[in-house]
Amino acid sequence: MTNYKELQQQYEFDVYPKRDLTLVKGKGAKLWDDNGNEYIDCAAGIGVANIGHGNEKLAQALKDQAEKLIICPGAIYNDKKALVLEKLVNVAPEGLNKAFLCNSGTEAVEAAFKFARYTTKKTEFISTVRGFHGRTMGALSATFKKEYREEFAPLIPGFSFVPYNNYEKLEAAVTENTAGIILELIQGEGGIHIADQKYIQKVRTLCDEKNIVLIFDEIQTGFCRTGKMFATDHYTVQPDILTCAKGIAGGFPVGAVLCADKITLPVGRHGTTYGGNPLACAAALTTIGIMEEMELAKQAEEKGEYFVKKVRDLGLSKVREVRNLGLMIGLELKEKVGPFLAEFQKEGIIVLPAGKTVLRLLPPLVISNEELDIVVEKLVKVLI
Repeated sequence: MTNYKELQQQYEFDVYPKRDLTLVKGKGAKLWDDNGNEYIDCAAGIGVANIGHGNEKLAQALKDQAEKLIICPGAIYNDKKALVLEKLVNVAPEGLNKAFLCNSGTEAVEAAFKFARYTTKKTEFISTVRGFHGRTMGALSATFKKEYREEFAPLIPGFSFVPYNNYEKLEAAVTENTAGIILELIQGEGGIHIADQKYIQKVRTLCDEKNIVLIFDEIQTGFCRTGKMFATDHYTVQPDILTCAKGIAGGFPVGAVLCADKITLPVGRHGTTYGGNPLACAAALTTIGIMEEMELAKQAEEKGEYFVKKVRDLGLSKVREVRNLGLMIGLELKEKVGPFLAEFQKEGIIVLPAGKTVLRLLPPLVISNEELDIVVEKLVKVLI
């Protein structure tokens, strides 16, 4: 039997802190390793597998499209691309009428910065403390964590950071050269912190007054995760640009930048070889259709409430606070979260960290209440 762990170690230029786990199969909210051990997935590929693993409709759509056409350059029209663009605009928050397709979340953020700079003819951006927007040089410039940034300095100039949910600090950071403000409505990597409604309203007004592009990073919160199609739908304001990826195509690499009419860029100033290819578009079109058909936003809202109520009622001794919106859940612990990841894995649960002390749960939205009950049982065993 092939030892896949050793094989990967031999050839991979490794940039990831690895877990002692080799996954080979998934179905719904379940995963199996190369030894046949079963796990309940509360990571979903870091918020990607919203429709679950092994979805037969998605697999069939990929097969059917692969037999027809896999690649088509952006300079040529394509049926699947037209359909997925229409679908994205139809499900997007009001006022976002155009979409640019790419391959990932960090690419979406890079494009958003270019679009904002061209639209405003300004160059500076404001991001937030604990914010995470990606690892390419532009997206990394807007990412707060110094461990990600310091060894790659100098990054792109003109990026500053302000405390999250603090309007006064944000307003004070604005200059006449501020092109954009980028915010996560829920900070994912930063610990599942949720933006205040009044804060977002004030930021929207400020951007309107100062000709600043408001960018919502919905890469982790998009596509039903929070109990709405987008987290923006929980708020009373809309952004000028919304970046998304992760859950858009069930695990196939797709990103998108949704833009309001005020955002401009001449033809030829941006592009991508693979972005919006027919195979990716077929995956996204099918996945969004599954989300609508299964009412996954509603499921996320109801299951999130079900799970969080159970956890709060337990009074777990190691848990300081529980934060969530839908099935985007953070358990703030009283100690570092790292050692608990392996303990949960031994108990058959795959979980994530979010910062040093937050246990992050991002299960597939198709997870059953019975599976959530098992997760609760394991929480009691590990965190009581």
